[in-house]
Amino acid sequence: MRAYVPDYKLRSPATLGEALEALANEPGIWKPFAGGTDLMVLLEAGKLTHKRYLNIWNLKELRGIEVNDSHVTLGALTTYSHVQEHPVLKTEFPMLCQAASETGSLAIQNRGTVGGNIVNASPAADSPPALLAYDAELELVSTAGARWVPYRHFHTGYKQMLLRPEELLSRIRVARTTKDLQQYYRKVGTRKAQAISKICFAATASTNNKTVADIRIVLGSVAPVPLRCFKTEDSLRGRSIDPVTIEQAKATLAGEIVPIDDVRSTKQYRLTVSLNLLADFLSRISRQA
Repeated sequence: MRAYVPDYKLRSPATLGEALEALANEPGIWKPFAGGTDLMVLLEAGKLTHKRYLNIWNLKELRGIEVNDSHVTLGALTTYSHVQEHPVLKTEFPMLCQAASETGSLAIQNRGTVGGNIVNASPAADSPPALLAYDAELELVSTAGARWVPYRHFHTGYKQMLLRPEELLSRIRVARTTKDLQQYYRKVGTRKAQAISKICFAATASTNNKTVADIRIVLGSVAPVPLRCFKTEDSLRGRSIDPVTIEQAKATLAGEIVPIDDVRSTKQYRLTVSLNLLADFLSRISRQA
């Protein structure tokens, strides 16, 4: 059953300041509407419960990709297509570009935004695992000012996050420290394209004298949030990768993720594939160390 469109109101502020004023004056009443790729699906299905939206699509303050010597900073309205086209992202952050290329159709990639993918807070989203593996930071803005938060702390529960009702996600920042990192990204879905992930796995690692100096492991679709696997990471730092280490890491990961049965997959499938992807990633580290 479709939603009744006249029940909804879409307001288009001319500036970021005007948008933030609306959020501050009526917190919780107005919600941001960017690319709309998820919201329009809910509208068509008659399941879009919130009725008041701020159209932020045309706010120039939330657009653009900035590069300096230490960081790349993406405006929240950066689309998946823009990600794929940017030369620095293609060279230094290939996992994010791969995630963007595997998100939906070309139409979705032209309209969907990196910021929207984050604040939609789906545990099955494609770009959050890559951003978490790059240890991204998020800028949250309101009429009271701006604050940067580590992305690894942003998701606090299913569809819950540190974003306050009066705040907008403004920018996403990643450090240009990927030169010597080994990077690994895999999305497993029903099809090779236009599929919601059953498993999404993103990881980075650096080695020193054949031991793991640092490592980040992130999985999607195995928990209520995109999951940074801190316990598994801790079990691997300072160790050389051999069959015993791999089996111990798999056992740690099995206790850290909480996959479920749903319409897309089963708990057992998600668990098995997650452990296999971890083993594949670690084997690659061992071969290249």
